[in-house]
Amino acid sequence: MPQLNFNDFAPQLVWLAISFTLLYFLMSRVALPGIGAVLDERKGRVASDLSEAARLRDATETAMAGYEQALASAKARAQGIARTSREEMAADIAKRRAEVDTQINARMADAEQRITTLKDAAVGHIAEIAADTADALVARFAGKSVPRPELVTAVNEVLGK
Repeated sequence: MPQLNFNDFAPQLVWLAISFTLLYFLMSRVALPGIGAVLDERKGRVASDLSEAARLRDATETAMAGYEQALASAKARAQGIARTSREEMAADIAKRRAEVDTQINARMADAEQRITTLKDAAVGHIAEIAADTADALVARFAGKSVPRPELVTAVNEVLGK
């Protein structure tokens, strides 16, 4: 193996130094500046992307706050509309109930009036019916007829008139 030959150590060391120096200058002047530029560009792009993400996050938070505010406003309006509708329906129901109560009360008063009229008519005819019944009973049991004025007087005495 030639690299282990002691006579070839000096030229190998010289070529190693030359190669290392040439490689060092090549890397420091050509490759490393390109890599540094790529790294700087990447760092700038990452910073730009982060600032854009922060801006978009802020815009999203603003939009969400606006959405929540609009939602709360819509809920408040809906509750107001529902409350107004309930109040209107309650007022309408109360009005209709009052109308129906008025109609029922009028019908009840009319019915009571008719009942009173019929009762008064029936009570007025009780004396007459009692007189007819007494006439029929006396005629059947006694076999003779009693004059009508006497029957009416007797029935009125019994009825307390």
